[in-house]
Amino acid sequence: MPDKRKFRVLLIDDEPTMGEWVTVLLSAERYDVRAVADGAEGRATFEAWRPDLVVIDLWLPDTDGLDLLRWFKAADQAIEVVILTGHGSVSQAVEAMKAGAYTFVEKPVEPDTLRAVVERALERRALRSENERLRQQLQRPSSFGEMIGRSKIVRELMELVESVAGSDANILIQGENGTGKELIANAIHTHSKRAEGPFIKINCAAIPKELIESELFGYKKGAFTGALADKRGLFELAQGGSLLLDEIGEMPPYVQTKLLRVLQEREFRPVGSGRVVQVDFRLICATNVDVEAALRDGRLREDLYFRINTITIKVPPLREHTEDIPLLCEYFLAKYNGAHERRVKSIAPSAYHLLMRHRWSGNVRELENAIERAVLVARNNEVGVHDLPETIRDEGPKQSELQIPPNCTLAEIERMAILQTLQRTNWNKQEAAQILGLYRPTLYSKMRKHAIIGAGRAARRRPTRELDGS
Repeated sequence: MPDKRKFRVLLIDDEPTMGEWVTVLLSAERYDVRAVADGAEGRATFEAWRPDLVVIDLWLPDTDGLDLLRWFKAADQAIEVVILTGHGSVSQAVEAMKAGAYTFVEKPVEPDTLRAVVERALERRALRSENERLRQQLQRPSSFGEMIGRSKIVRELMELVESVAGSDANILIQGENGTGKELIANAIHTHSKRAEGPFIKINCAAIPKELIESELFGYKKGAFTGALADKRGLFELAQGGSLLLDEIGEMPPYVQTKLLRVLQEREFRPVGSGRVVQVDFRLICATNVDVEAALRDGRLREDLYFRINTITIKVPPLREHTEDIPLLCEYFLAKYNGAHERRVKSIAPSAYHLLMRHRWSGNVRELENAIERAVLVARNNEVGVHDLPETIRDEGPKQSELQIPPNCTLAEIERMAILQTLQRTNWNKQEAAQILGLYRPTLYSKMRKHAIIGAGRAARRRPTRELDGS
């Protein structure tokens, strides 16, 4: 069941024994059930209680079940409706499905059949609600441009960016390739007092080392071979705005010395010129290197490091917030559907399983490339396993995958799989459900079935053989 409340099921049937039976049956599954005897009471209960699922008898004393079905779907398109009757026909079943019913079940119905129908209908309801919530979140203007995420670690990152953006403090952004360091820099500049000024960016690793100095400081005509005209440097172009030095760990040490002097004195001379240029810019640096190792190796000057890291922002790798993968996938699907004029609406659970399992050494950039490829090659409106890159499809099983000891029952194996997956995901139930190929309500139901109630407590509820067989 969801964390906040139980699913609500409304039964409309004029047979009192049926109402009592369904109430007892589904309440045992921890659904919240209300049973009423006619359509008028059903409408009133619906409007006051707003159930997640309605089960309707086709024949009611005051109305036709199909008319009532249409009324519910008009009132709430997302509501799931199951038609339950002992006098149904094929034509009525077809008409009910066209009107929006989830399914058509004939009486008498077996308890397991009814439980399964209700669970599947509510799983679809939960999935639709989650997709709608994600679409709404994507449509809302973000306070931080293209920074996407709802995990705790990303929310904390956004809060830190928001708190420091308004200052003029120098900022050092650390993170692996593909984590979104430039997006963080963009957000900082956009929400700073210098947002109306220029935002100049330079990738220190992409420019030959002998040219970095002239790019930063500019030069005077004739200062060196090929200097055919005066050129303003990036320091000067950033006047009144912000300057991003990406991969600052790749900057030559002698240029680092000159940069330190610029930060201390707020002035410099272009190469070959006696002209002194006063500068006023906010410095943002980014690096993917191990800063401590770079300091030990002398690749990064210690005095420059202390000057540029007034505020340090560490961007987490995607493997540390995999619960954001579904949201990122929805965002990239929408982005590349628009860019490539495609209509890929969703990702199959089997494909999601691979996406959640992958380690993402290239982080969000790798995920974005994978989704763009999938949008381009998908043959229908759903991304399947074969639409993903081979590196994701062919990733072999990890040593930490489930190990099954001998002589286990099927129930014990299922419990082991769920428990180990929860432990591997640090009890993140959404991520665990994705890995197991389950909808989250189904995972909750299975956790209750196997008495798995929380980190560190489940094993004490009921002894089982552990994965090593001991």
